[in-house]
Amino acid sequence: MCRRLLNSRGIGLVCAVAAAGALITGCGNDDKEVGRTGADTGTTRASTTSSASAGNLTDDQAERKALVPKAKVGYDKALDTAVKAVDGSKPVSIELKGPADKPGWDAKVATDDGTERTLRVDAVTGKAGKAQADSDQDSDDKQELAGRLSKAKVTPQQAVETATDKTKGTVTSVELDDTDQGKPVWSVDVVTTKDWNKTTYDIDATDRTVLRKHTDRD
Repeated sequence: MCRRLLNSRGIGLVCAVAAAGALITGCGNDDKEVGRTGADTGTTRASTTSSASAGNLTDDQAERKALVPKAKVGYDKALDTAVKAVDGSKPVSIELKGPADKPGWDAKVATDDGTERTLRVDAVTGKAGKAQADSDQDSDDKQELAGRLSKAKVTPQQAVETATDKTKGTVTSVELDDTDQGKPVWSVDVVTTKDWNKTTYDIDATDRTVLRKHTDRD
């Protein structure tokens, strides 16, 4: 632009004005870019935060949202009911299951010899169904489970306390498992109702050390 106006009388003024305009435009673009980036970040966070409340959930999140609030009986009472239903048994696992209109806790308990039984506890009334033996369990399975139970010095309630101290939410599953090295582990699922994500903790069943944490945002 200045080159075309080399012979014009107001060259200095025009060039100065043009330069100033370009500078202002450039600064305006920079500010706009920063502002847009900030706005986009804010929008992303806002939409992420509001997606759960707006109903824009994944299938798993929607399933948790439909199921978890319907359970009036917590894992602890359900597990206690399951253990009392089978004389001399210890808890092995418990998990909240649907359908949402009839939620229940699927529980597994076992006696000291490793014999496992399963039963369902109504998550609304707290009543236990009939305990049934695991027909697929052979002698090796029983021996393995018996060893796992004997090694576990941490109760499921203590494992849950460790998990919920770190992530506040509703416990939907607790299961006794072991590592590849044979160390007993309590796996605890905690669902956060603000976003319906599920966080799983693997907790050493001998000393309550957190071995793994994983959040499922799907």
